[in-house]
Amino acid sequence: MKNIVIFGAPGAGKGTQSDYIVDRYNLNHISTGDLLRKEIADQTPLGIRIKSLMDDGQLVSDDIVIEMMDKAIAADTRGILFDGFPRTVAQAQALDKLLAKHSREVTCMVDLEVPSDELMRRLLERAKIQGRSDDNETTIAHRLEEYRTKTLPVAEYYAAQGKKIVIDGLGSVEDIAHRIRQAIG
Repeated sequence: MKNIVIFGAPGAGKGTQSDYIVDRYNLNHISTGDLLRKEIADQTPLGIRIKSLMDDGQLVSDDIVIEMMDKAIAADTRGILFDGFPRTVAQAQALDKLLAKHSREVTCMVDLEVPSDELMRRLLERAKIQGRSDDNETTIAHRLEEYRTKTLPVAEYYAAQGKKIVIDGLGSVEDIAHRIRQAIG
């Protein structure tokens, strides 16, 4: 049973490539962003806190995300593609513990690498198309800085375990998906 982490900066194409990976390996797709946006849409007390953090370009606290992930792992029977989680080394360590609790482990981390200027272009375009309030130039710049300081160390964490696979995130969706399939096998 594969448990894959898809990784990259905001705008790297994680969501787009997730569909291909899920179909190819018959995995459940756990998108932290989708789970968080559902809480916001449902206007739960948790959702109100999450919206405030996201609108300010902040990361949601580990305890909130880890609680959601534990429920998802417990319910899974096929393997999981983790999209948007882990975002910190503490979350990566918590994920390892959660998976071990269920006699599983991370199979690999697919790291989509995309230059900063292309990330900004993609996120601004997405903001126009989807009308996402959390995608404006100021917030995007803050989110990319948060990624560099807090999230990028997760790649080193998985590299130290020999589980990091670097994928060039430029090119057509199909070309990137092909590179991922080749790398995972």
